Amino acid sequence: MSAIQPVFAPPPREEIADRIARLRQAMGQHGIDCYLSIQTDNVYYLTNFANYAHERPFVLVITKDGPLRFLTPKLEGSHVEMRAVGDIELVTYFEFPAPEGRRWSDRLLEIIPHGAKIGIESTCPMFLAQVAGRDAVVEDLIEDQRMVKSPFELARIQHASNLASRAHGEFLAAARPGINLAFANSDVGRKVMGQLLTEDPTINLFASKVSFGFQPPSISWDPHNFTDLSVATEEGGPNVSLLNGVMNGYGTEIERTFFLGHVPEAAKRPFDTMLEARRVALDAAHPGMLMSEVDRLANDVFRKAGYADYMLHRTGHGIGVTGHEGPFFAEGYDREIEPDMVFTMEPGIYIPGVGGFRHSDTIRIDASGPVLMTNGAISREELTFGI
Repeated sequence: MSAIQPVFAPPPREEIADRIARLRQAMGQHGIDCYLSIQTDNVYYLTNFANYAHERPFVLVITKDGPLRFLTPKLEGSHVEMRAVGDIELVTYFEFPAPEGRRWSDRLLEIIPHGAKIGIESTCPMFLAQVAGRDAVVEDLIEDQRMVKSPFELARIQHASNLASRAHGEFLAAARPGINLAFANSDVGRKVMGQLLTEDPTINLFASKVSFGFQPPSISWDPHNFTDLSVATEEGGPNVSLLNGVMNGYGTEIERTFFLGHVPEAAKRPFDTMLEARRVALDAAHPGMLMSEVDRLANDVFRKAGYADYMLHRTGHGIGVTGHEGPFFAEGYDREIEPDMVFTMEPGIYIPGVGGFRHSDTIRIDASGPVLMTNGAISREELTFGI
C-alpha cells in the first residue's frame, strides 16, 4: 500500500500533455481525426480552464497533432489565457447570436480539418451535433480516460479529502441536538473555502463548490431531501451528515450516520447491517473485480437481512474533477475495477419512520485493494455523542 502525499497546485504542463497524448491514442484506436468537446468538466480536464457554461458555446477541438484549438467567445479570451495550461490556440468569435458568416459555428467549421472523421461526446448538445454532421462518431473518450487517475490527480483528491475529513470531523465533535441546518451549511462551507483561499488566493471559484448538510432522523430516510433549511439535528438518530464537493478542481465526499445522546433500539440492527454491507463491498473492491459484483454483494447483505425494500441507490460512484461521475459500483455496470480508480463507498438503506443509514468515504484502488482517502469514526460507539 503506497501513501499519497497531497498537493494543491495547478497541473504542470507535462500532466496536461500526457492527458492529450492518451486521448489522441484513443482517437486513433477509434478512427477519429478530430474530437469536439463541449462538456465543461472534460474541457477543464484537458485545459485547466473552468467557467460557467452559458449560451455562448466553448468548444475544444482536438486533432491528431498540433496544439488544441479552443473556440471561445471573444469576451472570455483573456480569462482562458490566464487559467489554461498547455499548448492552446485560441479561436474567438464576437458574440452569440451573430450574423451569418460571423457565427461561432462558422468559425468552428473553419478550423475542423477538411474531410476529418469527427468524434463527439454522448452528451453533446444538438446544436453542436448538427455542426459535426450525422457521420460523427459518438464516443466518450475523455470520460473513459478520466476514470483512471494519474499520480497528480490522486494527490489533488487526497488534498481535498484531507480538508473534507477535518471539517466534517470538527462538525461531529461539536454535534448536539438543535443545530440548525442553514447555519451548519454556512459555517462548514465558510471554513473549508477559507482554508482553500488561505492556501491559494487565486483558486478558481468556477471549479470550487463545497456542499455540507445533514438530515435528522425525521427525514434521513429520504436521502436527497434538503428542501427545508430550518431543520435541526435531533436527539437519538440516525442523523446523517454529508460533505462533498470540488476543491479547486478535484472532488471528494465523506458522510456519516451518527446519534446524539443514545441509539434508538430500532436503529441498531439497520446500522450494523449497513456496516456489514460496507465491509463486504470494501473486501470485494479489488483490481479485476467487476463493479457490478461489488454492488451485488453489498446489496445481498441488505436483501438477506430483509431490507430489500429500503435500498434506494448503488454502492458508489466515481470521484475526479467532479464530485460525482463514472465509473459506478452498480449492478448492470460490468466494468472491471482498475488500479488508481477513485470511488465513493456508500451502501445505504432508508427506512421510513426510523431513518437513513449510510457512511460514505472516498477510496482509491491500490494494486492490493481499496485505500481510504477520507477518514472518520465508523462504529456506533464512536458516532454516539453526548448531549
